[in-house]
Amino acid sequence: MLKKLLSGLFGQGEAKGAPEAEPVEYRGYLIVPQAEDMSGQFRVSGWIRKPRGEGEAMLEHRFERSDVLPSREACDALMVDKAQRFIDEMGDAIFDEG
Repeated sequence: MLKKLLSGLFGQGEAKGAPEAEPVEYRGYLIVPQAEDMSGQFRVSGWIRKPRGEGEAMLEHRFERSDVLPSREACDALMVDKAQRFIDEMGDAIFDEG
């Protein structure tokens, strides 16, 4: 227990660039939560991806919001919910540059 407390105090817990969670398929898009550790809380962030034809690179959009939550699971769930609404509003325009 002491080891866990000390690792949390000295930043040896979950890395800032936390591993991606399991992708969620939504209307042909892949939503990939990747909560960002912010001193013990988690910021909503991740990727929205869309597969293209075979052999072509996948379209990607980095999805980041200012919301911060105390648990990674809640953060991942909120990211998926917000990404779904974003997809519904923007469609493929998500990937437009500029």
